[in-house]
Amino acid sequence: MRINFYGTRISEDGRTILVKEKSVNYGMLSDSMGKVKNAKDTVRMMNELLYMDRLAEEYCYMTALNISCRVIGIFFISKGTVSASMISSREIYMNALLVGAVMIIICHNHPSGSVQASLTDIETTVRLKKSGELMGVQLADHIIIGSNGYFSFSESGLL
Repeated sequence: MRINFYGTRISEDGRTILVKEKSVNYGMLSDSMGKVKNAKDTVRMMNELLYMDRLAEEYCYMTALNISCRVIGIFFISKGTVSASMISSREIYMNALLVGAVMIIICHNHPSGSVQASLTDIETTVRLKKSGELMGVQLADHIIIGSNGYFSFSESGLL
């Protein structure tokens, strides 16, 4: 399956436009149709494509999904420090709407290796869920990736 990585740019007339930055082949999802079935699929994909379990600073990415849970794009959201990263609802959902997403999965890493959700992580997840409900785009999961595993808000019943 082809996975597209997208970004946004300002056009000559001042509008925000979607730009395909690169495309990669990826065939490791557990579903032969390229559907994301669970957090484990997402974590494996993010680690294999973006090395999220080995990054030295916090990075945040958004995976956009269609109604069938197929990946329709991955967006870089932010790069932070060793202990923090900015995540804005506006940019996340603007990107999701530009690509036609019905659901999104937010992934960020903890360079410390710990996957314990911080208070900021929990507050951000609540804010993103509420924002998505207003926009009609479901926050399917927020996943924290560390060197020794992951934490899924969905699997933990927090979404």
